[in-house]
Amino acid sequence: MPVFRRRILIATDPLEAGFRCRAALEDDFHHFRVELVVRDGLIAFVRGEAPRHPYSLCPSAAGQLQQLVGTPPATSAHGVMRQVDPSEQCTHMLELSGLAAAAASRALPRRRYDIEVPLRIEGRTYATLDRDGIRLLAWDIQDLDIVGPPPYEGIGLRQGMARWAFAHLTEDMAEAALVLRRCAVISMGKNRPLDAQRHARTTGACYAQQPGRAPLALRQVGSTWNFTWQPGQLCRDDQEWLAFKA
Repeated sequence: MPVFRRRILIATDPLEAGFRCRAALEDDFHHFRVELVVRDGLIAFVRGEAPRHPYSLCPSAAGQLQQLVGTPPATSAHGVMRQVDPSEQCTHMLELSGLAAAAASRALPRRRYDIEVPLRIEGRTYATLDRDGIRLLAWDIQDLDIVGPPPYEGIGLRQGMARWAFAHLTEDMAEAALVLRRCAVISMGKNRPLDAQRHARTTGACYAQQPGRAPLALRQVGSTWNFTWQPGQLCRDDQEWLAFKA
C-alpha cells in the first residue's frame, strides 16, 4: 500500500554567544532546508532553500523568513506562528524554522522525526511518528479527525488543534503532535492528481496561494516523489550539510 513519508532532521552547532542550527525536511511533495543563527538571545541570521518544491514561486518564499531576524527564538516550535503572518510564508519552511529555532533555544544537538501515513481507505488511515528512532505517536484517523487513542480521540486536525495541544500536552509532545498533524493533513494529496494543476490554488493559506501570486505559481510537474518503498532515501542529500561541512 502506498505510504506518505516525511523525515525531518535537525542539527545544532554551538557558536560564541549562541548557536547555529540547520534543519532539513523531505517528503513526497517537498524538500526544504533552513539554517539559522541565534546570538545573544535573538535570531541573527536565517536562510531557506527549496531543492524540490510543488510550485515555481515556492523558493521565493525563503525571503519572507527574514522577518524572523531580530526576534527571540521560542522553546516552542509553534512560536514562529505568532511572530509573523503565516499566510505570507511557505508553511513548511516556516514550520521548519520554528523547529530549528526551538532546537537552538534548547541547545538540542540532534533531532530526527520520521512520519508515516498510509494511503486512506474510505477515509481511514493509521499515522505514526517516530522521534529519534522511538515510536512516540500512533493515531487512528478518519478523514480529518483523530478517532483514537486517548487523549487524542475526538481531536480535529484542522482548527484548534494547536491550542488544544499546548493546553493538554507537554511542550515537547505538543511539538511532535503538530508535526504529525501537518503530515496527516497533507498526506491526502497522495489521492489527488496534483500534476494536473496548472498553478497553485487561490486559498490564501500560504505565500504561493495568495490571490496575487497563485496564477503565477506554476505547478512543477514531476516534483512529487514516492518514498513508500525507499524511506532510506529521505534527506539522503542533506547529511553532509547537516554535519556542518559546508
